[in-house]
Amino acid sequence: MRIGIAADHGGFALKERLREVLGKEGHEVRDFGPVRLDPADDYPDFVIPLSRAVARGDLERGIAVCTSGVGASIVANKIAGVRAALVHDEFSARQGVEDDDLNVLCLGSRVVDYDRAHALAGLFLAARFSAAERHLRRLAKVAALEKEETAP
Repeated sequence: MRIGIAADHGGFALKERLREVLGKEGHEVRDFGPVRLDPADDYPDFVIPLSRAVARGDLERGIAVCTSGVGASIVANKIAGVRAALVHDEFSARQGVEDDDLNVLCLGSRVVDYDRAHALAGLFLAARFSAAERHLRRLAKVAALEKEETAP
């Protein structure tokens, strides 16, 4: 699967480990940075380009990591076409894709350890959107809201 990954200084170490192992597992991983640890960096600088690539369809899914996962989730959801969620449990990692077509997984490096993050990423990447009528109906409402909110 074509995926992207991004972080800030708080999520840098976790991003690096996930990028490496997901690549070894056969995913095509595009790293949106940072490329080195910089305590002064800001998550929007990396999560916005990742989110835009997912929204354009350049990538199938994205993973964004910051210290809590909250900031990454907030900024990712500002991009029309992105459906990001902060996930710390297995059910939500899978169900978010199946029911809500989740396309950006947000993780908190101080909330989940590497093993949990890897497991959540695996569930997120393996899950498929059900395309059930009720889910399509709900997503159409979200898309209409995005269109309304971005209209001049």
